[in-house]
Amino acid sequence: MTAALAITAVIMFAASFVMGLAGFGIGLVALAFLPWVMSPVTAIVLTTIYAAVFSVVMIVPLRREIEPVRLTQMVVGSVVGTPLGVWGLATLPVSVLNRLIGLVLILVVALDWWRRSPKILAAPAWGVSAGVLAGVMGGAIGTPGPPVIIYTSAQGWSPRAMKANLLAFFIVNETVILLGYSWAGLLTREVWWLGGVLVVPSLLGVAVGVAVFNRIDAVRFRQIVFGALFASGLVLLVRG
Repeated sequence: MTAALAITAVIMFAASFVMGLAGFGIGLVALAFLPWVMSPVTAIVLTTIYAAVFSVVMIVPLRREIEPVRLTQMVVGSVVGTPLGVWGLATLPVSVLNRLIGLVLILVVALDWWRRSPKILAAPAWGVSAGVLAGVMGGAIGTPGPPVIIYTSAQGWSPRAMKANLLAFFIVNETVILLGYSWAGLLTREVWWLGGVLVVPSLLGVAVGVAVFNRIDAVRFRQIVFGALFASGLVLLVRG
Protein backbone atom coordinates (compact mmCIF):
# COMPACT_ATOMS: atom_id res chain seq x y z
CA MET A 1 0.00 0.00 0.00
CA THR A 2 1.35 3.42 -0.96
CA ALA A 3 1.58 6.25 1.55
CA ALA A 4 -1.13 8.21 -0.28
CA LEU A 5 -3.52 5.25 -0.19
CA ALA A 6 -2.83 4.65 3.51
CA ILE A 7 -3.57 8.31 4.26
CA THR A 8 -6.76 8.06 2.19
CA ALA A 9 -7.86 5.02 4.19
CA VAL A 10 -7.36 6.89 7.49
CA ILE A 11 -9.32 9.88 6.19
CA MET A 12 -12.20 7.68 5.04
CA PHE A 13 -12.27 5.88 8.39
CA ALA A 14 -12.53 9.20 10.23
CA ALA A 15 -15.13 10.62 7.85
CA SER A 16 -17.22 7.44 7.98
CA PHE A 17 -17.01 7.46 11.79
CA VAL A 18 -18.54 10.95 11.84
CA MET A 19 -21.25 9.80 9.43
CA GLY A 20 -22.08 6.86 11.68
CA LEU A 21 -22.16 9.05 14.76
CA ALA A 22 -24.11 12.06 13.52
CA GLY A 23 -25.88 10.93 10.34
CA PHE A 24 -24.01 13.49 8.27
CA GLY A 25 -20.50 14.84 7.82
CA ILE A 26 -18.74 12.28 5.65
CA GLY A 27 -18.32 14.89 2.93
CA LEU A 28 -17.41 17.71 5.29
CA VAL A 29 -14.65 15.67 6.93
CA ALA A 30 -13.35 13.77 3.92
CA LEU A 31 -13.28 16.80 1.62
CA ALA A 32 -11.26 18.76 4.15
CA PHE A 33 -8.37 16.35 3.58
CA LEU A 34 -8.85 14.18 0.47
CA PRO A 35 -7.99 17.01 -1.98
CA TRP A 36 -4.43 16.78 -0.58
CA VAL A 37 -4.06 13.22 -1.92
CA MET A 38 -6.35 13.14 -4.99
CA SER A 39 -8.19 15.48 -7.32
CA PRO A 40 -11.16 17.31 -5.76
CA VAL A 41 -13.49 15.89 -8.42
CA THR A 42 -12.52 12.29 -7.59
CA ALA A 43 -12.85 13.00 -3.87
CA ILE A 44 -16.31 14.52 -4.28
CA VAL A 45 -17.67 11.66 -6.38
CA LEU A 46 -16.13 9.03 -4.08
CA THR A 47 -17.60 10.48 -0.89
CA THR A 48 -21.00 10.89 -2.55
CA ILE A 49 -21.09 7.16 -3.32
CA TYR A 50 -20.23 6.23 0.25
CA ALA A 51 -22.68 8.74 1.71
CA ALA A 52 -25.52 7.30 -0.36
CA VAL A 53 -24.76 3.70 0.62
CA PHE A 54 -24.31 4.46 4.33
CA SER A 55 -27.51 6.54 4.44
CA VAL A 56 -29.54 3.58 3.16
CA VAL A 57 -28.07 1.25 5.78
CA MET A 58 -28.32 3.65 8.71
CA ILE A 59 -31.90 4.78 8.16
CA VAL A 60 -33.43 1.34 8.75
CA PRO A 61 -33.68 1.59 12.57
CA LEU A 62 -34.79 5.24 12.35
CA ARG A 63 -37.36 5.02 9.56
CA ARG A 64 -40.38 5.66 11.83
CA GLU A 65 -38.99 9.10 12.70
CA ILE A 66 -39.26 10.44 9.14
CA GLU A 67 -41.46 13.53 8.60
CA PRO A 68 -42.88 13.06 5.05
CA VAL A 69 -44.05 16.66 4.45
CA ARG A 70 -40.78 18.34 5.47
CA LEU A 71 -38.76 15.70 3.65
CA THR A 72 -40.73 16.20 0.42
CA GLN A 73 -40.11 19.94 0.53
CA MET A 74 -36.34 19.42 0.80
CA VAL A 75 -36.31 16.76 -1.92
CA VAL A 76 -38.21 18.95 -4.40
CA GLY A 77 -35.72 21.75 -3.88
CA SER A 78 -32.79 19.37 -4.25
CA VAL A 79 -33.99 18.08 -7.62
CA VAL A 80 -34.12 21.68 -8.84
CA GLY A 81 -30.67 22.65 -7.56
CA THR A 82 -28.63 19.53 -8.35
CA PRO A 83 -28.19 20.02 -12.15
CA LEU A 84 -26.53 23.40 -11.60
CA GLY A 85 -24.17 21.90 -9.05
CA VAL A 86 -23.20 18.99 -11.31
CA TRP A 87 -22.51 21.43 -14.14
CA GLY A 88 -20.19 23.37 -11.84
CA LEU A 89 -18.26 20.25 -10.85
CA ALA A 90 -17.75 19.22 -14.49
CA THR A 91 -16.61 22.67 -15.68
CA LEU A 92 -14.95 24.65 -12.89
CA PRO A 93 -11.13 24.65 -12.43
CA VAL A 94 -9.60 22.60 -9.60
CA SER A 95 -8.45 25.71 -7.73
CA VAL A 96 -11.98 27.08 -7.72
CA LEU A 97 -13.35 23.82 -6.34
CA ASN A 98 -10.71 23.80 -3.59
CA ARG A 99 -11.63 27.32 -2.55
CA LEU A 100 -15.33 26.52 -2.65
CA ILE A 101 -14.77 23.53 -0.37
CA GLY A 102 -12.72 25.67 2.02
CA LEU A 103 -15.27 28.48 2.03
CA VAL A 104 -18.15 26.10 2.76
CA LEU A 105 -16.27 24.54 5.67
CA ILE A 106 -15.44 27.91 7.21
CA LEU A 107 -19.00 29.20 6.85
CA VAL A 108 -20.49 26.08 8.42
CA VAL A 109 -18.12 26.24 11.38
CA ALA A 110 -18.68 29.97 11.81
CA LEU A 111 -22.46 29.50 11.97
CA ASP A 112 -22.03 26.78 14.56
CA TRP A 113 -19.59 28.74 16.72
CA TRP A 114 -21.52 32.02 16.55
CA ARG A 115 -24.86 30.29 17.18
CA ARG A 116 -26.39 32.12 14.22
CA SER A 117 -28.54 29.22 13.11
CA PRO A 118 -32.21 30.27 13.07
CA LYS A 119 -34.47 28.90 15.81
CA ILE A 120 -37.66 28.24 13.81
CA LEU A 121 -38.06 27.71 10.04
CA ALA A 122 -41.59 26.39 9.66
CA ALA A 123 -42.75 27.82 6.31
CA PRO A 124 -42.66 25.39 3.34
CA ALA A 125 -40.49 27.81 1.36
CA TRP A 126 -37.65 27.28 3.86
CA GLY A 127 -37.67 23.54 3.24
CA VAL A 128 -37.62 23.98 -0.53
CA SER A 129 -34.88 26.62 -0.33
CA ALA A 130 -32.74 24.39 1.90
CA GLY A 131 -33.16 21.61 -0.66
CA VAL A 132 -32.17 23.84 -3.57
CA LEU A 133 -28.99 24.98 -1.82
CA ALA A 134 -28.21 21.40 -0.81
CA GLY A 135 -28.63 20.25 -4.40
CA VAL A 136 -26.30 22.93 -5.74
CA MET A 137 -23.67 22.32 -3.07
CA GLY A 138 -23.94 18.55 -3.25
CA GLY A 139 -23.59 18.46 -7.01
CA ALA A 140 -20.72 20.95 -7.12
CA ILE A 141 -18.62 20.22 -4.05
CA GLY A 142 -20.03 17.03 -2.55
CA THR A 143 -21.35 18.66 0.65
CA PRO A 144 -25.16 18.87 0.51
CA GLY A 145 -25.43 18.77 4.29
CA PRO A 146 -25.06 22.35 5.61
CA PRO A 147 -28.35 23.87 4.33
CA VAL A 148 -30.51 20.93 5.42
CA ILE A 149 -28.65 20.55 8.71
CA ILE A 150 -29.47 24.17 9.54
CA TYR A 151 -33.07 23.67 8.41
CA THR A 152 -33.68 20.44 10.34
CA SER A 153 -32.07 21.86 13.45
CA ALA A 154 -34.73 24.60 13.40
CA GLN A 155 -37.67 22.18 13.45
CA GLY A 156 -37.63 21.27 17.14
CA TRP A 157 -37.06 17.60 16.38
CA SER A 158 -35.39 15.08 18.67
CA PRO A 159 -31.85 13.97 17.73
CA ARG A 160 -33.24 10.69 16.34
CA ALA A 161 -35.82 12.49 14.21
CA MET A 162 -33.25 14.96 12.90
CA LYS A 163 -30.86 12.16 12.02
CA ALA A 164 -33.62 10.13 10.33
CA ASN A 165 -34.79 12.99 8.14
CA LEU A 166 -31.25 13.97 7.18
CA LEU A 167 -30.51 10.39 6.14
CA ALA A 168 -33.75 10.14 4.16
CA PHE A 169 -32.95 13.37 2.37
CA PHE A 170 -29.40 12.28 1.62
CA ILE A 171 -30.61 9.02 0.07
CA VAL A 172 -32.71 10.89 -2.49
CA ASN A 173 -30.32 13.81 -2.92
CA GLU A 174 -27.23 11.69 -3.44
CA THR A 175 -29.01 9.32 -5.81
CA VAL A 176 -29.96 12.28 -8.01
CA ILE A 177 -26.42 13.62 -7.78
CA LEU A 178 -24.90 10.26 -8.75
CA LEU A 179 -27.19 10.09 -11.78
CA GLY A 180 -25.89 13.52 -12.73
CA TYR A 181 -22.30 12.39 -12.24
CA SER A 182 -22.95 9.39 -14.48
CA TRP A 183 -24.41 11.63 -17.16
CA ALA A 184 -21.37 13.93 -16.90
CA GLY A 185 -18.92 10.99 -17.15
CA LEU A 186 -17.56 11.47 -13.63
CA LEU A 187 -18.05 7.88 -12.41
CA THR A 188 -14.63 6.85 -13.66
CA ARG A 189 -12.64 3.63 -13.21
CA GLU A 190 -10.46 5.40 -10.66
CA VAL A 191 -13.49 6.28 -8.55
CA TRP A 192 -14.83 2.71 -8.58
CA TRP A 193 -11.38 1.28 -7.87
CA LEU A 194 -10.91 3.56 -4.86
CA GLY A 195 -14.43 2.77 -3.71
CA GLY A 196 -13.59 -0.93 -3.66
CA VAL A 197 -10.20 -0.51 -2.02
CA LEU A 198 -11.58 1.69 0.77
CA VAL A 199 -14.56 -0.49 1.70
CA VAL A 200 -12.98 -1.98 4.82
CA PRO A 201 -11.82 1.23 6.57
CA SER A 202 -15.02 3.02 5.60
CA LEU A 203 -17.31 0.25 6.88
CA LEU A 204 -15.27 0.00 10.07
CA GLY A 205 -15.51 3.74 10.61
CA VAL A 206 -19.28 3.93 10.20
CA ALA A 207 -19.78 0.86 12.41
CA VAL A 208 -17.73 2.38 15.22
CA GLY A 209 -19.58 5.69 14.85
CA VAL A 210 -22.98 4.01 15.16
CA ALA A 211 -21.78 1.97 18.15
CA VAL A 212 -20.76 5.06 20.14
CA PHE A 213 -23.77 7.18 19.07
CA ASN A 214 -25.09 7.49 22.65
CA ARG A 215 -21.88 6.96 24.59
CA ILE A 216 -19.84 10.13 24.26
CA ASP A 217 -20.10 13.83 25.02
CA ALA A 218 -21.56 14.93 21.68
CA VAL A 219 -20.99 18.63 22.40
CA ARG A 220 -17.27 18.25 23.03
CA PHE A 221 -16.86 15.89 20.08
CA ARG A 222 -18.60 18.41 17.82
CA GLN A 223 -16.24 21.16 19.00
CA ILE A 224 -13.18 19.05 18.15
CA VAL A 225 -14.48 18.05 14.73
CA PHE A 226 -15.52 21.57 13.78
CA GLY A 227 -12.19 22.98 14.96
CA ALA A 228 -10.36 20.60 12.61
CA LEU A 229 -12.76 21.45 9.80
CA PHE A 230 -12.15 25.17 10.28
CA ALA A 231 -8.37 24.73 10.06
CA SER A 232 -8.65 22.54 6.98
CA GLY A 233 -11.11 24.89 5.32
CA LEU A 234 -8.82 27.84 5.92
CA VAL A 235 -5.87 26.01 4.35
CA LEU A 236 -7.91 24.99 1.29
CA LEU A 237 -9.30 28.49 0.87
CA VAL A 238 -5.84 30.08 0.95
CA ARG A 239 -4.08 27.37 -1.10
CA GLY A 240 -6.67 27.03 -3.88
